[in-house]
Amino acid sequence: MMFLWYYALAVALCLTGLGAQSVPEADLVSNLPGLAENPSFKHYSGYVQAGQGKYFHYWFVESQNNPSTDPVILWLNGGPGCSAMEGMLSENGPFHVANVLYLESPAGVGFSYSTSGNYATSDPQVAEDNYEALQNFFAKFPSFLSNDFYVFAESYGGVYGPSLAQKIVSNPGSINFKGMGIGNGMSSYALNDNSLLYFGYYHGLLAESLWSDLNQQCCTGGSCNFYSNSNTNCQNSVYQALYLIQDVGLNIYNLYGQCYGGAPMSSYAGRYAADMSNLFRESGFSFKPLEEVAIPGNPMCINGTAMYEWLNNPNVRAALHIPSSVQSWELCSHTVGSLYQRTYKDMTWFYQILLQQDLQLLVYNGDVDMACNFLGGKWFVESLNQQVTFQYQPWYYQDQIAGYIQQYEKITFMTVKGSGHMVPQYKPGPALQMLMNYLANSY
Repeated sequence: MMFLWYYALAVALCLTGLGAQSVPEADLVSNLPGLAENPSFKHYSGYVQAGQGKYFHYWFVESQNNPSTDPVILWLNGGPGCSAMEGMLSENGPFHVANVLYLESPAGVGFSYSTSGNYATSDPQVAEDNYEALQNFFAKFPSFLSNDFYVFAESYGGVYGPSLAQKIVSNPGSINFKGMGIGNGMSSYALNDNSLLYFGYYHGLLAESLWSDLNQQCCTGGSCNFYSNSNTNCQNSVYQALYLIQDVGLNIYNLYGQCYGGAPMSSYAGRYAADMSNLFRESGFSFKPLEEVAIPGNPMCINGTAMYEWLNNPNVRAALHIPSSVQSWELCSHTVGSLYQRTYKDMTWFYQILLQQDLQLLVYNGDVDMACNFLGGKWFVESLNQQVTFQYQPWYYQDQIAGYIQQYEKITFMTVKGSGHMVPQYKPGPALQMLMNYLANSY
């Protein structure tokens, strides 16, 4: 992760693009400290209003092909409380195929702020704020209103994305909305929790004796409930299993990846705490917090030092038009995460609304992530009861199997082989191929 932010930006030096009309020139980024020369394409950084006294930081990068006709993609990271600058600097980088809007949401995340200083928010409020921020963005960039528009969201973006998409389709005509992609998303607490124990056992993380206990104490009639089981013996076994998955030093974002800083690592702050709070919320389990890491807001096992140092450089902040009064940038805001009120435990209702529209819907998962594992994502899509159009089969990148795909009438499920939680970071080539296939509606 250390050099990915530099790579993502440096790649842009080789690319060219066309500018669009009617854009806020005050937000144009004219230089970026650390680059030997300025990229030839245009990109903008500034603020959009997202409700009374709320200002979301955005970074908008024009495509390297034809910005005036290429689609516009909104990218949201999750947490809750984590910054879309991770998507910009360590996952995606500038694109050939689309204009990309990175939005730091909600207020208090990254460089986004509220004049009231109140950073308590909730799922419904974030949907409202994201929708207003989007409206404000298109007011700033009206020439992009006619472009095809897509929402892509990651992790807790599994809540942000569909709830925002529902707002968009409830107000037809204002945005040329064409589809949504959710990567390693939190779509159902129950399915994510239940599937995690199967994932852990079949990846060799749980002893046979513990798995036997789990099946005896948590399962009846061929069905297992690890999520909200009132049986004390079941709860004790689930606790033991969860400890072995999340608290012994494994990288929960990438089972086969290294744990940066060593294992076990000392952090319950930032993104790790936020992601862990998404798991087994019904159980009341808690694990003893250890001391904070040196870089605030860094996830356990992930090295976000480069982003933290670069984005907090005064020259970089000035280049991105960040006022000096705005807080220091952190990958994940502990304040936002700790105050956040989770409302939606299952996103089925939102998908049912979206499935009634003429949209392209994609759910994809890196298959070695444990924060939002692929099996839970697969179960969620299956639970929508859509007609299968193509059976589960491999898909390819450069003559190699890149993962597996299941297509339904109005939604597609894909895995990315060997990828962790942040698919574009771990598997950039297959991730780009997946996006191009999605935009072309040709898998």
